Amino acid sequence: MATVELRGVRKRFGDVQVVHGVDLAIGDGEFVVLVGPSGCGKSTILRMVAGLEEASDGRILIDGAVVNERDPKDRDVAMVFQDYALYPHMSVAENMGFSLRWRGASRAEIARRVEAAAGVLDIAHLLERRPRELSGGQRQRVAMGRAIVRDPKVFLFDEPLSNLDAKLRVQMRTEIKRLRDRLRATTIYVTHDQVEAMTLADRIVVMQGGLVQQVGTPEEIYDHPATTFVAAFMGAPAMNLLAGRVADGRAVLPDGTTLPIARAAPEGGATIGIRPERLIWLPPGSEAPAAITGPAIVVEPLGSETLVTLDIGGTDLHVRVPPRSVRRAGEAVRLALAPDDIHLFSPEGARI
Repeated sequence: MATVELRGVRKRFGDVQVVHGVDLAIGDGEFVVLVGPSGCGKSTILRMVAGLEEASDGRILIDGAVVNERDPKDRDVAMVFQDYALYPHMSVAENMGFSLRWRGASRAEIARRVEAAAGVLDIAHLLERRPRELSGGQRQRVAMGRAIVRDPKVFLFDEPLSNLDAKLRVQMRTEIKRLRDRLRATTIYVTHDQVEAMTLADRIVVMQGGLVQQVGTPEEIYDHPATTFVAAFMGAPAMNLLAGRVADGRAVLPDGTTLPIARAAPEGGATIGIRPERLIWLPPGSEAPAAITGPAIVVEPLGSETLVTLDIGGTDLHVRVPPRSVRRAGEAVRLALAPDDIHLFSPEGARI
């Protein structure tokens, strides 16, 4: 295992700069997830750490040593690609042991490491098969096994689950989490899926446009988003972001509703953030005071819960309510909300 550090790392392709001065320190054994929309620079950062792309500026350190000038094979990292990159003419065992053979390891050593990795990933019964005989999930396990047998200092995952269907993604996410807890290896994992980021990471790095928007634990990112971009990107459904203002120590929604806030904030225009699950549905006849009321314009029953969209002064407000509590569009919905559950952002998008 090892530490990884990026100091002022930039990447340009011609006149186009895709990574803008990233600084990041990853601890020994830490699992860090880079998350953001397509084109934000996260995979480019991963490829620069691996040595597959050259950094235009800045330094990349592994275990305290600058590796900018080292070839990929000399950085002691192992990468799991999105498309598996398995050799179709080789068996599973041959694919997993290929890098060891190339490095001159003995047959006994290769067999020992391959069998050990296959046992960890529950693919020992597949060692003689060819990639075409495997399912997508099995191929992904083989690709992971090929990385594990090398016993590298750093594991790099480049959107490894994006080619799998939804059910298999959930299953493989669980497998990766178990593997992470078992190996405790230094890992950098790239994804555009915020659920993967929240469930796997020790820390999350949220990126947009080649810039780091926020670094923190999943709880810090979710509970205290630094910008409206982070607030909207992390969470499903996304945080409600309403154009409003702060007046007389209260948040004012687009329909004129005023809400108490937990801390002092500057007067004037503001973006008001509310997580859909923090709004509490009040049943008809309830005597509890409502903070927000409005008509349902969309009702989406999901079995375990219902997603409802309200019209608040011409702005959509999304809320999670108990199943079958709201059944059709047009129903009046009353909601309670604690002051601590209101997030405030400046008009420019920074957290207040």
